Amino acid sequence: MRVMILAAGRGERMRPLTDTVPKPLLPVQNKPLIVHLLENLVSRGFTEVVINHAWLGSQIQAALGNGGRWKINIHYSPEGELGLETGGGILNALPLLGDNPFLIVNADVWTDFPFDQLVLKNSSLGHLVLVDNPPQHPAGDFVLTTNTVANEYRHDIDDKSQQRLTYSGIGVIRPELFADCQPGKFPLAPLLRQAATHNRLSGEYYQGKWEDIGSPERYAQLSVQSAH
Repeated sequence: MRVMILAAGRGERMRPLTDTVPKPLLPVQNKPLIVHLLENLVSRGFTEVVINHAWLGSQIQAALGNGGRWKINIHYSPEGELGLETGGGILNALPLLGDNPFLIVNADVWTDFPFDQLVLKNSSLGHLVLVDNPPQHPAGDFVLTTNTVANEYRHDIDDKSQQRLTYSGIGVIRPELFADCQPGKFPLAPLLRQAATHNRLSGEYYQGKWEDIGSPERYAQLSVQSAH
């Protein structure tokens, strides 16, 4: 399975740290965030990686090269300085990703998730990894009911079997999810919600290590935690 690492975000909330360095290259344990992610993927057997980039994207290419040092192949999908958002960015990279389902992962997540264990059912357009709602996102994104992802709670099912959780930025997607999309700038979330509405989105609950490095405070906290 090919992997797409979403690395094109401007990192506005991380300023001024991201004024001169793209967020995926911010160091943790003297190593860029995205390198930790790559090493996890390599340890799980992935060898074909696509990385999109926008703001200061040339720095990402210069830092990672073609992936040779990890014995993988890295391809790049540049989007210009302004970027195409998550949905537009993935659609733009589809020619590099092929016709089969592919893994997507945000470049700014800190996780030990076992990527090689992800499975996409034949009837699903996507499979999402969901996590507990973090303090900065208490309302969550989706409701998980027995491996099915929904937008809202179902009233015909016992509430105890349903959990409102946060999308981790990790998942598997079929190219068909973008069948009706036009090139340009657009988010991924509405496509996922549409798939959930038609019961074509599966998911799983992950309780292991996961952090969204979305603010200078969370980045500083991660740097302290990882040093111990």
